[in-house]
Amino acid sequence: QQIQEDLNKQLLENLVSFLSRSHSNFQEKTAEWTSRLKFREIPTAALVLGVNVTDHDLTFRGLSDVLQDNITPYVALLEAKDCPGIKNLMQKLMGQLMNCDIDVDSLEDEDCVQVSQNRIRCSMSSLVSWYESVKKKTDSETPSKKRNSSSRHWQSPPVVVIFKDMESFTTKVLQDFIVISSQHIHELPLVLIFGIATSPMIIHRLLPHSVSSLLCIELFQSLSCKEHLSTIIDKLLLTSQFPFKLGEKVLQVLINIFLYHDFSVQNFIKGFQLCIMEHFYSQPLSVLCCQVVDIKKRAYSLSHDQCENIRKLPSFRRYVEEQESGKQVALLTNDSFLKEDTEKLLEDLHVYHENYVTILRCLHVFTSSLPKYPLGKQIRELHCACLENRVWETEEYESSLQLARMLNKTDLVNMLQQCVEILMSSSGREFDKTAEKLKEFLTQFQNLEAEASQERDVSVSSQKELQKKTDLYHLQKTLLELKESRRSKKLTKFEMLRFEVVDYIDSLVRKYLVPAEDRTLHEIVYFNTASVLRGHLNAAPRTALHTALNNPHWYLKNQALKCDGGGISNKAPDICIVYKLHLECGRLINLVDWLEAFSTVVMAAEEPNADAASSDQVDDTIHARFIRAVSELELLGFIKPSKQKTDHVARLTWGGC
Repeated sequence: QQIQEDLNKQLLENLVSFLSRSHSNFQEKTAEWTSRLKFREIPTAALVLGVNVTDHDLTFRGLSDVLQDNITPYVALLEAKDCPGIKNLMQKLMGQLMNCDIDVDSLEDEDCVQVSQNRIRCSMSSLVSWYESVKKKTDSETPSKKRNSSSRHWQSPPVVVIFKDMESFTTKVLQDFIVISSQHIHELPLVLIFGIATSPMIIHRLLPHSVSSLLCIELFQSLSCKEHLSTIIDKLLLTSQFPFKLGEKVLQVLINIFLYHDFSVQNFIKGFQLCIMEHFYSQPLSVLCCQVVDIKKRAYSLSHDQCENIRKLPSFRRYVEEQESGKQVALLTNDSFLKEDTEKLLEDLHVYHENYVTILRCLHVFTSSLPKYPLGKQIRELHCACLENRVWETEEYESSLQLARMLNKTDLVNMLQQCVEILMSSSGREFDKTAEKLKEFLTQFQNLEAEASQERDVSVSSQKELQKKTDLYHLQKTLLELKESRRSKKLTKFEMLRFEVVDYIDSLVRKYLVPAEDRTLHEIVYFNTASVLRGHLNAAPRTALHTALNNPHWYLKNQALKCDGGGISNKAPDICIVYKLHLECGRLINLVDWLEAFSTVVMAAEEPNADAASSDQVDDTIHARFIRAVSELELLGFIKPSKQKTDHVARLTWGGC
């Protein structure tokens, strides 16, 4: 939430500035406001937020809070679902504005109670009268109360109406409201804010020119959802502040859902929270997923069962196999020795994360400046590539190195300076020498400039000497030497230094960007179960429906519904019995045969000596239950009436789930 507030800060400041300009014109009755009154124009902010509609609520909530805290208490948030007509819109608008007027300290006043009962007729004239009465009441307050209220809100605060989803409003409702409001703009400082998900052109598509000309529109653009996501990943995942990490497959699932489904950062965060809950619920050693200061305390408080769980981890088994025989025995038999070694391994894992993030940012400085972005432009793409496998073994990395070896000096120097800043800001102590090495490269590049100027002077003098040599023999000899030197051209000092810089960055990548799966005890802090996450997030309605109808015990957890060998329990709901019977039929299902089979299953638990007097009543009851179950199955889309035979229905689904 803090990150998203910071990202929306500039947008909110621009909107406040827009409101300030509009309101100052209204207060001072400037020439601009007079001309606006002449044409009855309403100040309007067109706020383009993008197609990630689920994220808009947070933005509008933040905007409403900023306006109500600093500018005006009169803010109304309107949604299309609540405003099917102009009457509903006015009721919603006046209801929200009048509730804003009720102050906690003055709830006992009779006027406020009458206002809260909403007895005022919902019209624009009533809204104007209410605003004037509230304004007079504010002006007549004692100086102390007035000073307290004016410190938070502007004098004669504007009435801000926010249409959260403008595309969903009907054209007639918007037209009527704008036309009516424009007739009272000289009495009411009204400001409109349109929340737009698609394009600003929607205003002109929804409103004819005669209505849109009544709006003085200013366009505001929010940060794109992709940049928003990159910032979230950068601040939440690519940091050593939080010990919990996402594996490559899990992160790729969340990013794919974001890119190919909804572009919603809120849903990405919910998926991230789901991963946290699933990890700490399913991983018995997640108690060790903690800050580095708590590692020692938690490691030494492990039980014997938890020590056995550590010994079962695949990464720990590999670690044990690499040790000498004496240490292997101690790790597998001595819990105290294991706890001590676990503390050291977890601290090393924490140091690995710090170094990984630092070098990843340095590598991103290089790859994001290349022309073709072989490893992606965003740092999240580079992070996924490093998590997946050894990035230096990929073709994309090789092509990135080849492109980096062709960078000009200006770009290379700028990249080195950025890398030095990243290394200096890192908390890792071992990067001091690395930063000094990059500074040496920068110094060598500066020295090359002085040498290059001297070489230019030498080349000019040699050309002059060549022109002086009029002897044909000496001239031909000199030209042959020049031709030979061009054939066997040696690398310049700059090219050699550039190769050295790229090779040094490559050595840092190979040392620090090792995949997390190669680190011991990575299972404790990394959540890698992508299949579980897909099961939660990727909806499979037909599979869930088949499971519920074919095996109701899966969801209801009732032992009476449990069946072995694919049988049909007579305790199951009627629709489940009908569904399992229909799976045994072909394309056309005879309703009479279906009813008889249903009756056989239902009557299986009844006593054979039941009296004949009640048999007819039972048959009628079973018949009614069957008809209802078949109707429900038709509603779900499994069957439909057949035109070929009136006493048959056609089956619509085939194949197993």
